[in-house]
Parts: sequence; structure tokens; C-alpha cells
Amino acid sequence: MSYPDAVFQSVDGCGPLQGRIPLRPALFAMLLALAAAALPVPPAHGQYARKANVAHRGASAYAPEHTIAAYELAIAQDADYVEQDLQITRDGVLVCLHDVTLERTTNVEDVFPDRHRIDGGRKTWPVADFTVAEIRRLDAGTWFDPKFAGERVPTFQEAIDHVRGRAGLFPETKAPEVYGSRGFDMEALVLAALARNGLASPGADPKTPVIIQSFSADSLRKMRVMGSKLPLVLLISDTDPERRRWLSDEGLRGIREWADGIGPARELLLADPTLATRARAAGLSITPYTFRSAGLPPGRTVRDEMAHFLYEIGVDALFTDNPDRFPRR
Repeated sequence: MSYPDAVFQSVDGCGPLQGRIPLRPALFAMLLALAAAALPVPPAHGQYARKANVAHRGASAYAPEHTIAAYELAIAQDADYVEQDLQITRDGVLVCLHDVTLERTTNVEDVFPDRHRIDGGRKTWPVADFTVAEIRRLDAGTWFDPKFAGERVPTFQEAIDHVRGRAGLFPETKAPEVYGSRGFDMEALVLAALARNGLASPGADPKTPVIIQSFSADSLRKMRVMGSKLPLVLLISDTDPERRRWLSDEGLRGIREWADGIGPARELLLADPTLATRARAAGLSITPYTFRSAGLPPGRTVRDEMAHFLYEIGVDALFTDNPDRFPRR
């Protein structure tokens, strides 16, 4: 039933007044709004069963990103998915960390002061220079708050063990070309890890859905060529020089040939109100990033901002540092 049909049936069935009130434009608009408000929220699209709450690096507004504390809190805050950015250690182990280097979120400079490289005049400690045993020695919590002292950088396997059965997994192949230049096959490592855990195919564990994301189109295409049927999401930055090509109608149709959704920066949806509709028409889901309470102007809340994107712009899911503020309807 279309909205106009619903409105006309309501007016035509109003007892003694039936057929006696002309449907003036203002009255029609008011009734149309009321009818729309009474209808259920449209179902999510593609790989999502409902509007999905994706915990960005865990509940990273309240706990140090990519630690077990952040993952556990995200689950407690009713996240549908927990995100894992993936890096690779020197001995080929996948670990959960946003940066390709360790210095921002660990005390690597104190523990391994002489193991740095110089990059652009700055000291850096690349993940790929350290074994997983060495990385386990690092404190990944104190930088955020001393009460999290002793939190460690988790392996992907540890993340799976903690999240499985309680939320979905949303891993990202991070800088796969960087690791490829060092002889690692990130896509093969990710798919092998999922296979070992019985999570390599859609619906393998209904309590633990898996979606793989990447800023690298080549990484996603490669996983398709490798035979993965898991949902894949292409992330698109608002500074990506290819963003206009990706987000054209032709580009969206092209993405659909090897991926199931896009993850645009939220600014791209604000700049182009047609994007969500056009992505849906191409058969793609839309999962924008990143929604956080930090940095919002006075009078605006992250809950209101998420609600606007979910229920007015019409995205299917979103990444948020504040999974406890996700507006369910």
C-alpha cells in the first residue's frame, strides 16, 4: 500500500463525514505525515537484518580502542557488530590495531626505545617490526586512562574468542598493500582465520555474522577471486581522490560486481542527499562512519545525529564510538 492510498482510506472511512471533506493540500500533507509516522521503520538493506549498531574500534569513547575492555563494553552496550582493524606482526599474526605503527596507543617507546624507524623526520615503531610476543608486552590502555593500565593489543583470534556468540565481527584489512610489500598476504590470513573458526561463509554462525571492510578495492576484489562469499564493504573517504568516480551511478554499479555495500565518510552523505537512494538502487548497503559524541557543537547530540542518518537519510548501519547512544526504533 502506498502512502497516498493509506491516507485516502483513512479519510474515506471516517463515519458520518465520509466523502464530505475535500482533501485540501495542507490537510493531505498533515495526514500523510501522520500515516508515515505510524508505519514501521523500513527494514535494513542487504547484509543487515535490522538497522545495525557497529562499535567503532569497540566502545572507543569510553575505553581504549581495540582492547578487550573496549570490545566487552561494546557488547554490554548492545552493539550488533564490533569492529577490528587488522595489522600483521613480524611473525605473521593478525592483531587488532588501527595504526600501522604502535606509538600512538601503546608504550612501545618506553619498552623498545631503540627499535624505531624514522619516517618523515618522526620516530615510528611499525607493527610489522615486532613479533606478537613482543607486542604482548606493551601496555595499550594507560594512554587512554590510567585505570586501563595493563590492557593489551589483542590478536584477531582473541577478538573472535571474546566477541563470538554475542555480536558480529566487522574486520578491516588495513593497509594490505603495505603488508604485501613485506611479503604478507593479508587477505589470505584473514580468510584463513575465519575458516579456522568456522566463520568463513555467510550464516555459518547466526549469532556471529561477519562483514569484511576495506579502503582497498583491490583487497576486496582479491577476496572475491579467492572465493569468499562473505559480505564485503568498500570504505570511501571524503578525501579519497577516487570518491567521485566511486559514487557516480556507474561507479556504484561497478562496486556491486564485487562488493555488497559502501562505507562512506558521513560528510559524503551530507554533501550528496541522493547518495543513499542511488546506492540502494545499485543493490548496495550503506554504513557511514564515524559518529561520536566528542567534538559536536553545543546543543547537538550524537544520538540525534545517528537518528537523522538512520531514519531520515536512510542508511542501513553506522560506525559509532558511542554504541550506547544508538537510537533503536
